[in-house]
Amino acid sequence: MIAILFTGGTISMTADESGSLRPVLSARDILAQAPGLSDIADIEVEDFSRLPGPHVTPEQMWRLSRRAAAWLERPDVDGLVVTHGTDTLEESAYFIDLVLTSDKPVVLLGAMRPASDAGWDGPANVAAAVRLAASPGARKRGALIVFAGTVLAAREARKLHSQKPAAFGAPGLGPVAAIDPDRVRFLRRPPARPAWRAEGADAGMRVGRIETRVDLVSASAGADDRFVRCALASGARGLVVDAFGSGNVPPGLREGIRMAVEARVPVLVASRAVAGGVRPRYGYEGGGRDLVELGALMAGPLSALKARILLMVALGGARDHDELARIVADATSAAETDLG
Repeated sequence: MIAILFTGGTISMTADESGSLRPVLSARDILAQAPGLSDIADIEVEDFSRLPGPHVTPEQMWRLSRRAAAWLERPDVDGLVVTHGTDTLEESAYFIDLVLTSDKPVVLLGAMRPASDAGWDGPANVAAAVRLAASPGARKRGALIVFAGTVLAAREARKLHSQKPAAFGAPGLGPVAAIDPDRVRFLRRPPARPAWRAEGADAGMRVGRIETRVDLVSASAGADDRFVRCALASGARGLVVDAFGSGNVPPGLREGIRMAVEARVPVLVASRAVAGGVRPRYGYEGGGRDLVELGALMAGPLSALKARILLMVALGGARDHDELARIVADATSAAETDLG
């Protein structure tokens, strides 16, 4: 049996008389437009929420993950499908990938076009997600995202286009599977999932809490440390820096990173490049190696959005800075992928 959690997003939206889109459709409304699901698997449905993607918060992701874990703990549930708004889909998918421990498939999807458009892509994506979740080959692959018949690993997926139905991709890596009309073709394995689990975590969960006070600061030409100082003054417990290239920042921003590390606020450095990740080689002031020597941590292949999610989870599960560093290293070290 496959469970489907409906959370909202464009897949549940239609246009009113003025053309404004709002989430109004229920799970029943959407499934009525996706016939044939019962030919793939038995289905149970839950209307979890009806939120636009920008309204989804880390707290909402935590509640969704706990509900997902409860479904997956049921012995009669073989896999889980989650509908979601596309604006925050890559963050929620990675959150779920990090905090759930089940080997059962978890597949997330959304829609780029609303039900009031002739090209509504929601029902087709739901059908593809159910087929993927029902496939035995989808086990032990972590959370997956399916759009337009393409399957991406949650850790690798990024929203690359604001309008096209095939909006998501994995730059430099590509899909892990493809959905044909009658089968799922697996192309390669995603990176290994994290091996750690915090003490006191609930069944099916990797941590018992998260720390949401993690801010993100982007590097830009000539950027200084004003936003870092603002984050520290307002109580940030962690900081993610969206750095240049392989993990480098302007000298002015470097000073803020130094201040954060000295204040025992963990700093995780990601790259604003869409592929390649951080490689701390440069030792000049503000270079990636210089930041590591200051005490910053590196996010490997993760985007800044995903690095922020990782730091929230790691801060919730770590007892001290050394354990936090090990959790981050565990989650970011599997940059290579295996074929098959």
